[in-house]
Amino acid sequence: QVQLVESGGGSVQSGGSLRLSCEASPYIYARNCVAWFRQAPGKEREAVARIYTSGGSTFYADSVKGRFTISQDNAEKRVYLEMNSLKPEDTAMYYCARVPVSDGYCPQGKSAYSTWGQGTQVTVSS
Repeated sequence: QVQLVESGGGSVQSGGSLRLSCEASPYIYARNCVAWFRQAPGKEREAVARIYTSGGSTFYADSVKGRFTISQDNAEKRVYLEMNSLKPEDTAMYYCARVPVSDGYCPQGKSAYSTWGQGTQVTVSS
């Protein structure tokens, strides 16, 4: 059973940067998708970045393209989300999630993901 633990959240000013970490135990499985989702109060949980763990294909929401980068480090058993040029509208609880896939495409909807972490809070002030 894979477990996911997020860390790295915090409070930053607009324009700042944070790096979130998602540690997978016992390790990052091949042929999986790992995604970063976020949920702001009163809003739906949305996928902001996804990575296919075999080959490294990545997918981003339009709202974060060019600012966020998802990456994996198999030796560290971590998937990272590097967030730059942060905006107040990026404020949310951020979650990582994973799902096995067979075709290399990472689904966008939260219902497709079977394992979730507990979340880490990101707050961006103006």
